[in-house]
Parts: sequence; C-alpha cells; structure tokens
Amino acid sequence: MNKKKSKPVSNTIALNKKARHDYQLMDKFEAGVELQGWEVKSIRAGKANITDSYVIIHQGEAYLMGSRISPLNQASSHVVCDPERNRKLLLNKRELDKLIGARERQGYSIVATAMYWKKCWVKVEIYLAKGKQAHDKRDAVKDRDWARQKERVMKHKA
Repeated sequence: MNKKKSKPVSNTIALNKKARHDYQLMDKFEAGVELQGWEVKSIRAGKANITDSYVIIHQGEAYLMGSRISPLNQASSHVVCDPERNRKLLLNKRELDKLIGARERQGYSIVATAMYWKKCWVKVEIYLAKGKQAHDKRDAVKDRDWARQKERVMKHKA
C-alpha cells in the first residue's frame, strides 16, 4: 500500500491582521456569509480580502462592509459583479441582540478578523472591539519585543 501523506490543508481564506493591531478584541462570534455563486468560485481561487472589513447593523441585520472578493473572468461572464458589495452575515437572534446592545450602549466596534471554510460553508470570525490609542499600540509592541527577548535568553541558557 503506497499512500501518500497529503499536507494539511488550511481552512483560512483571508485574515485581517491589522485589526489585532488597531483594536482590543473582546468577544468572538462566528457568522455565516450570504454569497453569490461567482463569489464562492472566486473565494476557492483565493481572491478574497478582508483587510479593512467591519460590520454594521442595519434594520436588525448584520452586514460585512469593506470586504473585497475579486471576480474571476471565466466565472462571471454572464453576471454583473460588484466586488465590494455589502454581504449579509448570518447570525442567530441572540447573537445579533448582543452585538446591537454592545454597539449602542458601550460604544464597541464590530470588526471582521478572519474568513475561513467550515466544512462547505464560508464563515467570518467577528469580534466586539475597542479602538486602541497610540500609547496602547506602543505598549503592545514593547510587550511583544520583550517576550521575544525572553525566548532568546531562555533558548541560549538551555
């Protein structure tokens, strides 16, 4: 039996690394995304970007803003494609109520941090977040550098 071991396939489609730098992330939610057929084909080809994505609440429903899914030439010849359209997020009522409450009462932002496959569905990881001040960002950089230095010292001692 000659079975080749395939390398593990990453489920991640797109990441928003900037969000971890600009925001202090609090509560995590997982939301489905309402997509059109050409968008799914483009996502499979790796043409998704959520770098500047955020979530708005409009009439009791959540929408992903600022995400870009570039259309494929062969997949979208007969459909009018809008790469930056607002995509509806699929959340249950309890989750929506929690997001709406935190947004309105406590002034949180809702930020998309990752897009990934879960079985055959595209999911978006969203967080309730507070914006960081400039001094908070500097502190985070200092802490990260200090942790890196500690690792180096411990590595050389062992």
